[in-house]
Amino acid sequence: MPSPGTTSELRSLPCKCAGYSAYGESRIGGRGENQDSYGFQDTIVGFLLTVCDGMGGGPGGKTASTIAVREIIAGVLDADADETPVNILIKAIRRANLAIMEVASKNPQLKGMGSTCTALLINERCATVAHVGDSRIYQFSNRAKIWRTWDHSMVFEMVAKGVITEEQARLSAQSNVITRALGMKSDVEVDTAELSYSAGDRFLLCSDGIHGLMPEQELVKMATDKRMKLGQIVDNIATTADATGRTCGGGHDNLTIVMLETEINSTLQSPMRKKIKITILALAAFALLSFACNILQLRGNNAGKRDELMSQDSIAALSDSLNSHKEQVANLGEKLEQANQKAQIMEEEVKNLQDSVKRLNSQKQKLSAENDAKDKKIKELEKTKK
Repeated sequence: MPSPGTTSELRSLPCKCAGYSAYGESRIGGRGENQDSYGFQDTIVGFLLTVCDGMGGGPGGKTASTIAVREIIAGVLDADADETPVNILIKAIRRANLAIMEVASKNPQLKGMGSTCTALLINERCATVAHVGDSRIYQFSNRAKIWRTWDHSMVFEMVAKGVITEEQARLSAQSNVITRALGMKSDVEVDTAELSYSAGDRFLLCSDGIHGLMPEQELVKMATDKRMKLGQIVDNIATTADATGRTCGGGHDNLTIVMLETEINSTLQSPMRKKIKITILALAAFALLSFACNILQLRGNNAGKRDELMSQDSIAALSDSLNSHKEQVANLGEKLEQANQKAQIMEEEVKNLQDSVKRLNSQKQKLSAENDAKDKKIKELEKTKK
């Protein structure tokens, strides 16, 4: 089993299965110890990546994140191949949670330790993701963010209520107050999702030391740069975050980032995602058409002055019109993305309900079989008495 990554060395993460490439890096930042950990493993149910951010005084944080990575990997390796990836990840993360609590209960100096966690289990069918805390998982397609986890933190609860924006949450002094973590209580709630993907999509797992040091737009821009190789992007993001932290006075958090790029299409395809792509293409076509119409109109207005250059006022008007259309497309694209995330959550809830119905039906069949067996015994006893 690969040991958790804890140094600043950029590592290529080997995938036995064709179709994916991955890199990971972890830096100490401005702290005295790196309490982040990450790990990876090829398994019979897919390629697993995990990033965990430890917390706790003294050796607690590092111990907690190391246990989390180790137990999540072990949990997936020990899983039944017939189980769904969602259930496999939930069980593995709950296993890690109990392991952290058990170690803390036996060592007074580790009392109160805990860890966030993110996990990505990807195979040909889909990418299954799970997380607890404020470490994040992103999915990018082309130059856009199409999915992201929702932080389990106090400030993101305020974002959900519309009290503050995500950027205000990032800059808040309370941004590190999380509401969910491994090691806090025996029954941990794990958020999961199944995501379709296309060749060229990228998944990013990171601790808050990465996403907390730059506006999300900047992170998305760097993560989706098609001119750079994946390893260069990972190093560039980590270096930029580290430099920002030092510029702001140092003392910044540990920085851990893992990225995976797909080379194949998943067999699972999201109808919502297809609709979004079609809609965005239609909006882009509309913007280009409007732009072309403006050009024709300006040419018509200047028909008698073909030998003259277009006036500065005309250029400015044309630029404003194009920017307006671009902004409309961007806003609509963002709304469609939010709708896609809600649809994915609803799909997961429906799936959970279907699983519950299956379990209830199974229990019903079991009870029915038990009742039949009891009836049979009663009849046999009655015959014996006669």
